[in-house]
Amino acid sequence: MSFSFLVLGNLPLAEGFGINTNIFETNIINLAAVVAIVISFVGKNLSALLEDRRKTIVNNLQEASQRAAEAQERLNIAKNQLEVAKKKATEIREEGVFRATQEINNCVAQHEERLSKLEEFKQETVQFYQQKAFKQAYVYIISRIMSRVKERLNKGLDATYHVVVNNFYVSRFTEYNP
Repeated sequence: MSFSFLVLGNLPLAEGFGINTNIFETNIINLAAVVAIVISFVGKNLSALLEDRRKTIVNNLQEASQRAAEAQERLNIAKNQLEVAKKKATEIREEGVFRATQEINNCVAQHEERLSKLEEFKQETVQFYQQKAFKQAYVYIISRIMSRVKERLNKGLDATYHVVVNNFYVSRFTEYNP
């Protein structure tokens, strides 16, 4: 579809009105008219659509900025919580090491105390068995002496033994000072 418009600029002054047969110029004029009509009718709608699109983009950017700020804030909170957790873990680790050291020291002290009690018990046991052995030896020696004395008394006193016993009593009597 092509529109033919009268072009007043190409008409010679003496010839009057007529139809311009130059198609290229007519197409340019038609295109200009179509563009002018499109701009006048569609321009307002197009500018409204572009304005709405601009507002939507601005809103999306603002929301994205707000979400980025919230995400940054949550990240900072998470970092702070991580630092607090690290400090708490360090404190727990140090307390664990301290308690383990205390427990080891307590165990060593208890072990040393048990060893000293065991050594004391060992000494008491050795002393007890020594005393028992000495007592058994004394009992044996005294029983042997008593049995020999009984033998002598049962056999009777011979002259030599009689002299020895008398000398013993005499020496004791001379040592006696009232």
